[in-house]
Amino acid sequence: MDPNDPAAPTAAALRLRRAVARTGDATRGRAPTGHRPEDADDLRGTFATDGALGFDPFPLLRALHDARSHAVVVGQVAGIMHGSTELTGDLDLLWDGTPGEARALREALARSGCAEPPDLDRSQVAYRVPGADGDLCTPALPWGAMDVAPCLTRADTTRDPAGFTVRYVALDDLIRMRRALGRPKDLRRADELARLGGRV
Repeated sequence: MDPNDPAAPTAAALRLRRAVARTGDATRGRAPTGHRPEDADDLRGTFATDGALGFDPFPLLRALHDARSHAVVVGQVAGIMHGSTELTGDLDLLWDGTPGEARALREALARSGCAEPPDLDRSQVAYRVPGADGDLCTPALPWGAMDVAPCLTRADTTRDPAGFTVRYVALDDLIRMRRALGRPKDLRRADELARLGGRV
């Protein structure tokens, strides 16, 4: 589907908007602990960290659209877009590692208020913008035994009601990614996604 098609489905974007609102409600009054998303454990995930406080991935997602980035949402944000009920506190992206896409990512990060641009020559690098932290990963990053490069071309697309599109990893690919990583939270979430209609 053309990512600029105004008729693109909106259900996944609406699920994410509802989850972000739930995150705000669930963390209202929670005191910061000093634990960032990179400090998350393998069981509870980033919702238990300060990343969930004020979590709002939409400015960056819109900036990615405006910069014509082809980065794909992965991780639990993608899970939520497929119907997972578990909340999160970070936004992870998969991108192809090419110079053109690096330029688009830098533009999107700058538009989103990134104070410390990450080193995009690495296969995995953390970033931080107001409202969201996360990892930027390329297919060069080892992902268990899985080759994640095909996930970029098989990605799903949803259109946010605010008028921008979001690319997110397809359901079966996300299940495979979860199982390849094999952490307790990944296996739990893979089982949930399988119940939601995955075929793997």
